[in-house]
Amino acid sequence: MKKTLLTLTIAAGVATPALAEDKLSYFTWSGYELPEFSQSFLKAHPDALETSVFGDDDDAFTKVKAGFHPDVAHPCYDKIARWNKEGLLQPIDTTRIKNWNSIFPVLRELPDIQAGDGKVWMVPWDWGNTSVLYRSDMVAPDAEQSWNMLWDPQYAGRLATIDAVHDTPVVAALLAGVSPFDMDAEGLKKVEEKLREQRPVLSSYTTDMTSVEQSLASGELVAAMTWNASAVALKKQGVPVEFMNPKEGMLTWTCGFVLLKDAKNVDLAYDLINSRLEPDSGKALIENYGYGASTATAFAEVPQEKLDELKLPADPQTMLSTTVFTGPMKQNDELAKMFERIKAGG
Repeated sequence: MKKTLLTLTIAAGVATPALAEDKLSYFTWSGYELPEFSQSFLKAHPDALETSVFGDDDDAFTKVKAGFHPDVAHPCYDKIARWNKEGLLQPIDTTRIKNWNSIFPVLRELPDIQAGDGKVWMVPWDWGNTSVLYRSDMVAPDAEQSWNMLWDPQYAGRLATIDAVHDTPVVAALLAGVSPFDMDAEGLKKVEEKLREQRPVLSSYTTDMTSVEQSLASGELVAAMTWNASAVALKKQGVPVEFMNPKEGMLTWTCGFVLLKDAKNVDLAYDLINSRLEPDSGKALIENYGYGASTATAFAEVPQEKLDELKLPADPQTMLSTTVFTGPMKQNDELAKMFERIKAGG
């Protein structure tokens, strides 16, 4: 996706976009700047949105901590405690969120977003899955539906995984029989061993899903860890792929909007969040990317046949009962350092 911010400044050694004082600055994942997601905001404020993108949550956190000050950012739930610990956020008043009560309770009531007195640290907007996307014509029909496919030596050099501590190490923990979100020293060692076992068979660690999709389409990759959107994109192209339902469980995540402590355009921030929670916005999210919207009103706009095609339940509670929900990781920093060492060959 094309970035709308082209000017860069340097803050604490990190390249960060320069911000315009009279525009709302929105910091988000690549692909979430589509105008279909912000129709009422753009109608009311045609030239008031300036978007910059990040590769993953760690990239976003690093840039904001280093001095980049957007008004609104779009991290995922498992990182909210980390942002809060650094004092980067201000509470969001749910009385100013028009469709707050349309958000599914399981998302609205997540413990780490509660700020007390009707306020929250994050407004959930999207949720989805992380799993193995594989070429069904290049894998045996009776192949085990397991995350172990991304460790399989027979596919060495033709596998890719996500370069993020809340993805690949979580799966390594599941395969090692360790609790992914509360590891002791022994558990961390088991996860380290599992990650070291995987490294020789991988072609890459990456968050560039466009390149992963191209490599799967060409047959350069047999399988990769991806999100729902990659499965949707490749199936639209006619590429024979399947988005696995591993026996150990898919990962389920949710992300949303946070209001930065130093936000200069608070009223515009609420307008953007309200625009994103309108049914048409959620419908576009579901149909474009195959992700779940956080509101029941958005799902009501999508035909059941489309949900069936996307293998998406209309209520995240259904999904969460059979998957592994990605929440805060108590050993996040220690695990991140270990993951970096392994990726570097150390």
